Amino acid sequence: MPDLLIGQTLTFAADPFVEGPAAARHDSRGGVVIDAGRIIATGPADRLRAAHPGARVHDYGQALISAGFVDAHVHYPQTGIIASWGKRLIDWLNTYTFPEESRFGDPAHAQAIAGMCLDLMLAQGTTTLCSFCTIHPESVDALFTAARDRGMRVLAGKTCMDRNAPDTLRDTAQAAYDQSRALLQRWHGVDRLSYVITPRFAPTSTPEQLAALGALWSEHPEVPMQTHLSEQPEEIAWVARLFPQARDYLEVYEHFGLLGERGLYGHAIHLTDRERARLREVGAALIHCPTSNAFIGSGLFDMAGLKAEGQRIGLATDIGGGSNLSMFRTMAAAYEIAQLRGAALHPSQLWWLATQGSARALGLGDRIGALAPGMEADLVVIDLASTPVIAQRSSRATDLWEALFPTIMMGDDRAVVATWVNGRAV
Repeated sequence: MPDLLIGQTLTFAADPFVEGPAAARHDSRGGVVIDAGRIIATGPADRLRAAHPGARVHDYGQALISAGFVDAHVHYPQTGIIASWGKRLIDWLNTYTFPEESRFGDPAHAQAIAGMCLDLMLAQGTTTLCSFCTIHPESVDALFTAARDRGMRVLAGKTCMDRNAPDTLRDTAQAAYDQSRALLQRWHGVDRLSYVITPRFAPTSTPEQLAALGALWSEHPEVPMQTHLSEQPEEIAWVARLFPQARDYLEVYEHFGLLGERGLYGHAIHLTDRERARLREVGAALIHCPTSNAFIGSGLFDMAGLKAEGQRIGLATDIGGGSNLSMFRTMAAAYEIAQLRGAALHPSQLWWLATQGSARALGLGDRIGALAPGMEADLVVIDLASTPVIAQRSSRATDLWEALFPTIMMGDDRAVVATWVNGRAV
């Protein structure tokens, strides 16, 4: 039996960075019909009621129905160390990240954190995420198993490191290739799961390991590859010392076959003109992690400039360097960072980044991120008056964007009325 969700509906027919707010499609009394995990119809609620008289009706009143949030860069093993105090990137990795990630060879620990992370994400309205795991294959198995149990679309991969990390977190070039290949063959394309080839970043991989992972990607170009790029000046200087023959950070990845259209490059703050041009040329995706960039002092992502160039951009929490699992807080931080660069992002642009923009960045824009027939039924239902301060502000609104923006800036999990995953309310 199909389900009919009724409320305000919001989706996008185009990129609002290009078309402006008119790219959005809003119905103040709309509906979404879902069946067998797919959206089968959208439109005015009364019309859908008449066309689907046998559907179970879920009337959410004035709540907003949207595609579920898509978090394009997560470190699920760092869930337990989110909001750790006082470090910049390299010290933060050594002080907090590496000790925590060393625990994930224990399957029970990995399973516990994987389940907790996904449940916390669902409570925030996030229905898809792309995650780094640890060097341990057990960490990948745990996340994919938890995602499969919940029916979630999740992308993830074994994080590969063979230098500049503790002994407990180093593999080898051969082990990185062999274990990544085995995990890819085990999990990629199973249910709603996708494997992602995952070198952490250039400083923690030898040239031999980067070459091995580049070879694996050339053998499996259908899968994504994720890494970090130009997050902090100290990191960029470190890469220059480790790879003196490279003109810039990006050329390290390119030299080893780790630059391509399915590449996902986290942060990408301090890019040279050559790097920007090359990323645009290949159609790679840049993943903006605004709460992390602010929390560990990385810098100000050039959203306006990069979008004007035609770059493909997704949005992400980057937990645990990011300080909040909420895509509301992530959108708010993206707005604040853009303001510091002299550009005010419109609410339509922020919402698009958190849904369809991130879906496109992950290469999944034809499956998730929009309310349209044929799309997978991952949805979030949002209360636009979830707290007294939000309610008093939204009550003054004269249009959708003025009603939605207070929730973007001040909302949290209290605003999430319902999360639907693969056609099921969770």
